[in-house]
Amino acid sequence: MTEDNEAFLEAYLSARKGLIDSALNKYMPAEDAYPPEIFKAVRYSLFAGGKRLRPILCLAAAEAVGGDIETVLPIACALELIHTYSLIHDDLPAIDNDDYRRGMPTSHKVFGEGVAILAGDALLTAAFHLLSRQDLMAGLDPRTLLAVINDIAEAAGYSGMIGGQVVDMQSEGKVPDYETLHYIHSRKTGVMILVAVKSGARLAGATEEEIDALSEYGRNIGLAFQIADDLLNIDGDPILMGKVTGSDKTRGKMTFPALIGVVDSHNKAYQLLDMALAGIACLDSKADPLRLIASYVLERRS
Repeated sequence: MTEDNEAFLEAYLSARKGLIDSALNKYMPAEDAYPPEIFKAVRYSLFAGGKRLRPILCLAAAEAVGGDIETVLPIACALELIHTYSLIHDDLPAIDNDDYRRGMPTSHKVFGEGVAILAGDALLTAAFHLLSRQDLMAGLDPRTLLAVINDIAEAAGYSGMIGGQVVDMQSEGKVPDYETLHYIHSRKTGVMILVAVKSGARLAGATEEEIDALSEYGRNIGLAFQIADDLLNIDGDPILMGKVTGSDKTRGKMTFPALIGVVDSHNKAYQLLDMALAGIACLDSKADPLRLIASYVLERRS
């Protein structure tokens, strides 16, 4: 990535993150709402410094087809609520048992396991409450919105993220195989990235050809993102990442480096990048932020 592209992407990501953070702050109740413990816990994790990649991809996909990002902003924020809920639950002792995330103690270390579980539940429920708010969705076609809500629910549920998480847990300590690993990565991580891109495009009035192109992009970037995470767990900087590295190996996680090694995992990730970019080659310069984000996914250090 050239210096000019890096500067553009940094400014773009910062501006979009600011827009999303402002909207999330507006949509979520204040910390002193009753009962305050749950709202403190929800806000603690929601505003813990996340990159907002999924909602940014949702907005960028809408832009890529000439849509208005303000129209899809509530949907983008709902995706971040679902993502944050999944992180809180992933960190619990019964799953990954992580003490730190983004350099801060995890929710259950601060608020206890019970409140952490409920904070995750609250965020998931809040996402669908946000998706169904008529005052925020007045400019959207109801049938299209319903189709998007259905896609998001499927991606977050047992045939998507939850299914991937279950197989990930069941596969710890087992000999890696490609079919199982692809199932885990494409669902645990990839499907929520795919649905973010697809939702933004669909709500912005994309044609079927554009939706297919952006779906190809999202599918490949989603898998590449998880491979990059696998690699960061090996050689990432714990300070930059805000959590310990090496946990995948310690837990016997099924990862691409465990299956094909570090070098071939890097090569696989870049193959997926090329496929993602080829998928949106039919789109014009309005899709350039998506092109730069694709490279960022692999080059990030946290």
